[in-house]
Amino acid sequence: MVTTAGGVGADVKAAATGEPGEPGATGGDASWAITLRGLTRTYGEVKAVKGIDLDVSTGETFGFLGPNGAGKSTTIGMLCTLVTPTAGTARVAGFDVRHDRDSVRRNIGLVFQDSTVDGYLTAESNLRLHAELYGVPRALVNDRIRQMLEMVGLWERRKSKVGTFSGGMKRRLEIARGLLHSPFVLFLDEPTVGLDPQTRSSIWGYIDELRRSEGTTIFMTTHYMDEAEYCDRIAIMDQGTIVALGTPEELKASVGADRVQIRTDDDPAAIVRLQEHFGVTARMLEGAVTFSVPGGEQFVPRLFAELGVAIRSVNVARPTLDDVFMKYTGTTIRDAEATSGERLRNSPMIRQATRRR
Repeated sequence: MVTTAGGVGADVKAAATGEPGEPGATGGDASWAITLRGLTRTYGEVKAVKGIDLDVSTGETFGFLGPNGAGKSTTIGMLCTLVTPTAGTARVAGFDVRHDRDSVRRNIGLVFQDSTVDGYLTAESNLRLHAELYGVPRALVNDRIRQMLEMVGLWERRKSKVGTFSGGMKRRLEIARGLLHSPFVLFLDEPTVGLDPQTRSSIWGYIDELRRSEGTTIFMTTHYMDEAEYCDRIAIMDQGTIVALGTPEELKASVGADRVQIRTDDDPAAIVRLQEHFGVTARMLEGAVTFSVPGGEQFVPRLFAELGVAIRSVNVARPTLDDVFMKYTGTTIRDAEATSGERLRNSPMIRQATRRR
């Protein structure tokens, strides 16, 4: 049984906001769950977030898509009052993240990338501790705990210590804990990172259920392209800026071409030939010569006939969110993460720490 926002959840929201009878009450215009204007965060000379503007509607599932190091987690940290903005403004549930920190925190739930549940406590005890911290009325705690644990399929394990749980079970418990006080906005920072595909799919089933049953606004970060498809809208973030914004279908339609990947006996010669003979710009991505053309399937026979370089394999795909990312950033998300990892390994601090081992 899952109670809707007009039931137990509504009472918890009213208690959290201090305005009885108004589930999800906010400090401003309730049509916008999140608003950002010129939001910036710098660390010394590094500008992690570069003055972004954004509005997220109430009840929306909104995704930040981008590689590690793009500024996603820094943005979510500022929205959750864990990181102080260097410049700009942000409001969550109508409250300013600088000046109304306590009000923001009462109206949000947060699931981190890394597990923060206490492994020495049972699942039920973890939720009771959270209920105490967030001031959930004692008369509602038992029903709310059962509601959340049933929703994520952990009610039968409520007496088990969390240290015995699998990674997927811990993540489900974190989601239940984040929802226990019926927040206006739930932040999910890479909610399924490190989980197997089957568990990731199950997690998204729970997230979809909570949105339908609770009317919660969901703001999530991810670098999984397939997960971004679950979102109502997506912002693609790269190097601290939002480079594209829209629904998944709008973004894919903006590509306007099919992606073609070929492997040949001489990839550099194939890239030159594509430019000179076909007027097509290609590059090496994920170990293959990659380019985009309208009507990819019709282009392939001509490619075999006229390229002048032996083709070992060819793959044609309709536009995906990875193609969108490549259009707006010039690389795929996997290659971007590989480049980010290489930059990290080459940093003076990392090299110095490695030498000390």
